[in-house]
Amino acid sequence: MTDQPTTRLRALLSQSRCIVAPGVADALAARLVAREGFEAVYMTGFGTSLTRLGAPDIGLLTATEMIDNAARIADASELPLIADADTGYGNPMNVRRTIRDYEKAGVAGVHLEDQAWPKRCGHLAGKRVIPTLEMVAKIKAACDARRDQDFVVIARCDAIAVEGLEAALERGQHYREAGADMLFIEAPVGREQVDRVSRHFKGVPLLYNMAASGKTPDLAADELGTLGFRLAIYPNWIILAAIPAMQAMLRELKRSGSIAGMRKNAATFKEFTEIAGLPEIQKLEERYGVPEDQRASL
Repeated sequence: MTDQPTTRLRALLSQSRCIVAPGVADALAARLVAREGFEAVYMTGFGTSLTRLGAPDIGLLTATEMIDNAARIADASELPLIADADTGYGNPMNVRRTIRDYEKAGVAGVHLEDQAWPKRCGHLAGKRVIPTLEMVAKIKAACDARRDQDFVVIARCDAIAVEGLEAALERGQHYREAGADMLFIEAPVGREQVDRVSRHFKGVPLLYNMAASGKTPDLAADELGTLGFRLAIYPNWIILAAIPAMQAMLRELKRSGSIAGMRKNAATFKEFTEIAGLPEIQKLEERYGVPEDQRASL
């Protein structure tokens, strides 16, 4: 692919449909998303916190840790990556550095939220929001800082749970005027609030968070597209699907002391190595003349 990830993401978001971006927390999941033919991928903050720290999304990760994870995901998937950038990790000066570091990491776009630090997962209680004008300044700093004008700045508003829907809609208006390319009104409760967001921001590109909390309705991408949502993220569903499988394997291993009965439900070692990119490595080793007895093989 010759186009920059930022350019590819811009092109996707310019279409009159909703782009589906599965959420990942590591390079393995990113490779799986790419192999299944998705057009974009999303780095989940909660998933990153869980996989790297074994902890919930309550503001424990640093900017350096998030950006490092994003770089690995972008490299592994080669898809346009939208990443969680939390609050930008400080004031507008910090936001400038955050944007430039995410850009250098190969990320195509980020969302910045209007929470006070330490932040919380958008579907947890205990959130606090900063004043609107403070967030406006952060958005302006983010837009000014990007060197690639195709880099997508998404303004996330967490105010519904704190100040109510009307306040969140008003904040979103200010964030759009400040230069945000897309609005992310977090955690609308029920279909009525989703429709209200859609009507209020008619013509504005919107992001839909298909979270697992159940607060926001499960809507299909086609329907979201008709409502004006141009991007749908599915933050932790890969992890949520994997947890029961991992637990079942561990419980059977502990019960029986054997993996014999589990092979039929697991990927083969060949599939494992293919996902890891072993066939590409083998071609490169042949091209560069690595001695045959030193080449990676099954």
